[in-house]
Amino acid sequence: MKNSLITAFGICLSSGVLSAQEKVDFVKDIQPIFEKTCVKCHGPEKQKGKLRLDSKDSTFKRASDSQVIVPGNAEKSDLYRRVTLPQSDDDRMPNEGDPLPKAQVDLIRDWINQGAIWPDAATFKTAASEKKETGLAEHKPSAEELKAVAQLETLGVSARPIAMNVGWREANFHLLGSNVTDSTLVPLKSILGLVDLNLGGTKITDTGLANLKGLTNLTRLHLERTEITDSGLAQLKDLKNLTYLNLYGTPITDSGLDHLKGLANLKNLYLWQTKVSDNGVGNLKKSLPKLEISRGFELKPPEKEPAKEPAKEEAKK
Repeated sequence: MKNSLITAFGICLSSGVLSAQEKVDFVKDIQPIFEKTCVKCHGPEKQKGKLRLDSKDSTFKRASDSQVIVPGNAEKSDLYRRVTLPQSDDDRMPNEGDPLPKAQVDLIRDWINQGAIWPDAATFKTAASEKKETGLAEHKPSAEELKAVAQLETLGVSARPIAMNVGWREANFHLLGSNVTDSTLVPLKSILGLVDLNLGGTKITDTGLANLKGLTNLTRLHLERTEITDSGLAQLKDLKNLTYLNLYGTPITDSGLDHLKGLANLKNLYLWQTKVSDNGVGNLKKSLPKLEISRGFELKPPEKEPAKEPAKEEAKK
C-alpha cells in the first residue's frame, strides 16, 4: 500500500512538472496579445521608444540593444518588467486601458523563459488589413473631409492615415487632455474615414458625442476617464463597425449598456471603475455573447466584523 501511494505521488509530481514545462506557442498565444495591445504603439506607423513588436527582425534588433527581450530570462527583459508594473506607473505597457490579465502576463513570462521562440513565418495583421477583412472598400477623402483634417491640425490634433497610401485615419485627442471640449470635436463629423478615435481624459460631454453619429466606419473608440453618461452612449447606436470601446473611469450604469446591444461587431469593452453591475453585464452578454468585457480588479469594501456580544458579568465569588 505504501509503495502504491509513493508511485501515485510520483506520477502526480511528474504530471505537474510536464504541465509547468508546456511550451508556449508564439502564433497561438503571444502574437494575438501583441496585435491587440502592443502594435498600435509599437508597429509600422508608430514606434514609441523606437520599439517595434510587429516583426521578429525589428523586435530582436531593438532588443539586442536595450534588453527588451532577453531569451531565457524574463526577469531581465524590459518587456516583461513593463507589463507587470502597476497601472499608476507611466512606464506600464500597455499605456492605455486596463493592464494585461495575469494569464497573458504569465504567457509572456513563460514564452521568454522558454527562449522567446518566434517563427520566421509569423505575419501580423495591420490596421489596413483589418479594414479589408471587414469588407469595407478603400476610402477616398472628400474636399470637405480634408478641410476638417486641416482644421484639427490648427487645434493641435493630427488625424493621420493609419498606413501609407491609405485613406482611413486615426485621431488622438488624449494628449491635449482638459483642453479638449465639445466644441473641439465639431470637425470630426466631416471625417468619414475616421476608424480610430481616442478621447480619453478629455473634458467632452454627452453633447460632444453627437459629432460622432455619422462616423459609421469607426472601429475603435476611447472614452475612458471622461464624464460621458448613459445618455451619451445613445449617440453610438449607429456605429455598427465598432469593435473596441473603452469606458473605464466613467459614470456609466446598466442603463447605458442597453444602448450597446445593437453593436454586433463589438469585440472588446472596458468597464473598469464604472457603475455597472453584474446583472447589467450579464444582460449585455445575452445580446452580444462573443463580446469580451473587462471590469478590471473590482475593489470590494472589507466585510464588517460581527458585533461582539457584551461581556457577561463575572460570576460572583
